[in-house]
Amino acid sequence: MRVQPLPAFDDNYIWTLADDSGRAVIVDPGDAGPVLGAADAGLTPLAVLLTHHHADHIGGVPALLARWPGLPVYAPDDPRIPHATARIGAASTVPVGDWRFEVIEVPGHTRSHIAFHGHGHLFSGDTLFSLGCGRMFEGTPAQMLASLDRLAALPPDTLVCCGHEYSRANAAFARTVDPDNAALRRREQEILDMRSASRPTLPVALASELDANPFLRTHTAAVREAVARHGGFDAQDRVAVFAGLRRWKDGFVA
Repeated sequence: MRVQPLPAFDDNYIWTLADDSGRAVIVDPGDAGPVLGAADAGLTPLAVLLTHHHADHIGGVPALLARWPGLPVYAPDDPRIPHATARIGAASTVPVGDWRFEVIEVPGHTRSHIAFHGHGHLFSGDTLFSLGCGRMFEGTPAQMLASLDRLAALPPDTLVCCGHEYSRANAAFARTVDPDNAALRRREQEILDMRSASRPTLPVALASELDANPFLRTHTAAVREAVARHGGFDAQDRVAVFAGLRRWKDGFVA
């Protein structure tokens, strides 16, 4: 079993998880082109998994269905995703060949966002990034924090496969928040080395994110105190800390 990110647009990743024969799950194909190219090289899609409705995650689905009529498309229960063949939510299990994926509801970036967890991998869409998290376009800080808590509770050796190559920019912000974090400094150097070699910084072990991602560390004194200094308020409640951290990131310029 091998996982591979297919670059799309400026910084998107379309994820493929394939067996030795090339049969694969396709996650968030915003553009059909990279998937069709991989198919020409031997990949055979078995199903498409969609995490949320944004066009850069679902835009390639019609062309894939034109190439493979009857291809199963699993998606959240959201009418803004028109090409789903199965609507799924919390406590659902998605069967694809010999694989099974747990569906985790993670509202915040969008109200119907879901993630897929199975076989040691987490496809987190735009909820959890390496050293960051998604913007809250439709959800509240409490919802987003609860969603991140659900993902943080997965086994630490889970490999996080997120929807964008944001790691370098996220590292610059995370270092501003938590400059004395040795695990963060190591992860940032790893990211810089990978990007210098034009390599993806993903997937990344959840354990690394738990040690270095400030959005998963709102319970720590270092992050709480940094948010309080920046925001000018005593941020004790985790939701308030998260909200302040997300506002800070929204306006951050490296």
